[in-house]
Amino acid sequence: MGAGSYGTALAAHLARNGCPTTLWARDARLVAQMRDSAENSRYLPDVPLPESLAYASDIKACLAAATDILIALPSSGFEFSLQQIKQHGQTQCGVVWACKGLQRDTGHFLGDVLTRQLGEAVNHAVISGPTFAAELARGMPTALTVAANSEAYAIRISELLHSNRFRAYISDDIRGVQLGGALKNVYAIAAGISDGLGFGANARVALITRGLAEIRRLGDQLGAKPETLSGLSGTGDLILTCTDDQSRNRRFGLALAEGLSMPAALEKIGQAVEGVAATTAAHGLAREHAVEMPIVEQVYEVVANGKKPHDAVRTLLERAPRTEGS
Repeated sequence: MGAGSYGTALAAHLARNGCPTTLWARDARLVAQMRDSAENSRYLPDVPLPESLAYASDIKACLAAATDILIALPSSGFEFSLQQIKQHGQTQCGVVWACKGLQRDTGHFLGDVLTRQLGEAVNHAVISGPTFAAELARGMPTALTVAANSEAYAIRISELLHSNRFRAYISDDIRGVQLGGALKNVYAIAAGISDGLGFGANARVALITRGLAEIRRLGDQLGAKPETLSGLSGTGDLILTCTDDQSRNRRFGLALAEGLSMPAALEKIGQAVEGVAATTAAHGLAREHAVEMPIVEQVYEVVANGKKPHDAVRTLLERAPRTEGS
C-alpha cells in the first residue's frame, strides 16, 4: 500500500524475489502510468520495474486477495490503511509497515495504533533501517531490521525480503525499531540546518553523536533495547539520514538554513517530510517522560515556533559544559 518512492522500491524488490506482489496507489493515473511504462516516473524515475509486479487502484480487491499487507505510506496515512484493512482484508492476513514516524496528532507508536485497530493477535511487523529507495530499487546492497510480534512472523517476512543483495535481520524489539526510525528524521533536519549554515563536519558529527545519546535516553524510558538503538534501525539509519542528500529531512533542514519558510521548504522537497511531525511527537514524549533532549527542543523551536535556525544552533552551543554520559 503506497506507491511513493519507498513503497515502489519495496514492491519491486519483493517481486524480483519471486513474491507475487501488487502495488496499490490511490491515484488511478499513476497506476496506469506504471503499468504502461514499467516505471514510476513521478517518484522513482529512470528505475525499471519488474514485469512480474502488478498494479492496482482498487483497494477492496487488493486487500481481499492479500496474504500479507505492507504499508509504505506516510505515517499520517497509517490509520486510514488500518481502517481499510479492517474493513476489506482477510482476518488471518499479516500486516507489515515501513512508515518511519509516529501518529501525527497523538505521538503514539504506530504499532500501538495497529493493535488498537486490529487486535493484539494479528501477525504484525515493522521494517526499518538505513535504506534509500533509489538504491534499493536498483538492487544495490542493503540491510535492515524486521521486528515482529512473533519470531515465526519475523522469520517469514525476513525470508520474503532476503536476497543476495539484501540482508534482513530479525528482532523482537518493535518499540525500539520504531523509535530509531522516527527520531532519526528529527536529527536529519538538525544536520541539514547545521550544514546549510556552513558549520562543517565537526558540528555534523557532534549532532549525530549527541542525537544518538538523546534517542537512547528516551528509549530507556520507553522500553527500547540499547542494542536496537545501536543497530541498523538506530545508529545506522541516523548516520545515513544525517549525511546524505537523498534524505528528504536533511534537504528540508538545508532549505530552512537557506532562509526558506516552512511552507516553501516543504514545497521544495515535494514529498512527505516525516521529521516535521516527528519533531512535535518527540518533543511531547521528552516532556511527558522528563527526558532532556536539547537538539529535539531546538528543532521543535524552529519548525513549530519559527525560531531562526542560526539562533537555534547558538542556543545549543551556549549550553553549559557537562559530562559526556549525561
